[in-house]
Amino acid sequence: MLKQSFFIKRTASILLLVTISSMVSFGQSNTKPNIIFILADDLGYGDLSVYGGKVQTPNIDRLAHNGILFTNGHSSAATCTPSRYSLVTGEYAWRKQGTGIARGNASLIIDPERTTIADIFHKAGYTNAVIGKWHLGLGPEEGPDWNRDVKPGPLELGFDYSFIIPATGDRVPCVFVENHRVANLDTKDPITVSYDEPIPDEPTYENNPELIKVQSSHGHNQAIVNGIGRIGYMKGGQSALWDDKNIAAVLAAKASAFLETNMSTPFFLYFATHDIHVPRTPHTKFLGKSGLGVRGDAILQLDWTVGQITKTLDHLGLAQKTLIIFSSDNGPVLDDGYVDEAVEKLGDHQPAGALRGNKYSVFEGGTRVPLIISWPGVTAPRTESDALVGQIDFFSSFASLVDQQLVEGDAPDSENVIEAFLGQSKTGRTELVKQAGALAIIKGDWKFIESARTANSNRQKELGRSTEPQLYNLKNDIGETTNLATENPEIVESLGNLLDSIKVSSHASQTNNFN
Repeated sequence: MLKQSFFIKRTASILLLVTISSMVSFGQSNTKPNIIFILADDLGYGDLSVYGGKVQTPNIDRLAHNGILFTNGHSSAATCTPSRYSLVTGEYAWRKQGTGIARGNASLIIDPERTTIADIFHKAGYTNAVIGKWHLGLGPEEGPDWNRDVKPGPLELGFDYSFIIPATGDRVPCVFVENHRVANLDTKDPITVSYDEPIPDEPTYENNPELIKVQSSHGHNQAIVNGIGRIGYMKGGQSALWDDKNIAAVLAAKASAFLETNMSTPFFLYFATHDIHVPRTPHTKFLGKSGLGVRGDAILQLDWTVGQITKTLDHLGLAQKTLIIFSSDNGPVLDDGYVDEAVEKLGDHQPAGALRGNKYSVFEGGTRVPLIISWPGVTAPRTESDALVGQIDFFSSFASLVDQQLVEGDAPDSENVIEAFLGQSKTGRTELVKQAGALAIIKGDWKFIESARTANSNRQKELGRSTEPQLYNLKNDIGETTNLATENPEIVESLGNLLDSIKVSSHASQTNNFN
């Protein structure tokens, strides 16, 4: 079983009655639902209490109690940049060069001329915002100028407002960008960023260990910001630097302010938390509260953040008018570059639940993620779905929900599975491709992983790659313990051919990049 406790099932007749009556009511009102997509970072399938985890997450659990918990929901990739690219564009990231994990000074990797998920909402009359982690690049081909207008970026992709972490918390620059400008930047203290060479006379992790407050386990040994080693080198911008322990509170406040400002019009909020990505520096009010070290404490902080959003909706009287999606960009990771006792204090908590693998892995633990959808009055409460669905499908599904037609070239790999997302259907996609160095495809009970150029491990992370093809029956072996490729050559051939046909399909708008 995928999790330790399951919801009590309602009878089919009651579910059908609730769904039909709710949808009829929605159709008669001509009211467009507000939509909030909350995307956590590096949160595993087993990290939430509602999925059987040891850390108590009552605010996130409440979303599930009021809606649908998915047991077969997936990100399209096992790392953040390609996963987020697919979410925003509706295209598998492996179709486009340059969609690997982006540097902190990478240029915008999405063509502003293409239609994005935000564009669809904009056409439907929504006000759109992205708040939180971006990690899809910013600026022109030569990269962003942090001291002037930082564009193109989210505003050129259909968002009306953005307040973002440019890349990740462990990458420079360690600043927020609000719309086109670095927030709180003093122009007399300009920012310099380098990912190639150290900046002269600036302290680094290797040269100035006396300045370090959080030790690195690997990498993260270049610039020092707030006593933490980062990836990349940075100088200047002191007034703009974030305070790591306050990131969650700042993002939650910005999200609440957006909701309050736009409470009278339909809105789409893409809220991408920093938690529980490294460096894990939760606020002091969460430290030591989980019993699992700072990784567990960061999960508590994530749950608090979700609670801030739902409390704001309740205060504004918007809860019944708002569809909330909660998910994660990829699977969990323990030691991801800092000495934070994530491994030592894990106890019997299983971040990926019964799944094999983790972030970076082509096994299920890399891409099968928590997915909860709650829309009071429409999604039947305390229900569970094993429909095969992917985050890449929100593009086409949302377009259908807000009565927008897609044209040729829009969201080429996204499928309209809105009935599955709203609990009206028990089935979703027929097949889904997932990326983690090698590609894998799921169809029915079977999962096929293509052979990779090189096999397995990376810093004790089980990547799941093999120079031989792999085949697993997920219905009987969710832990992917037994490779059945040799015993089922016809299934290997069939799924391999299907994967090859998808690779070369007319959907491909860019040169393939399978790494």
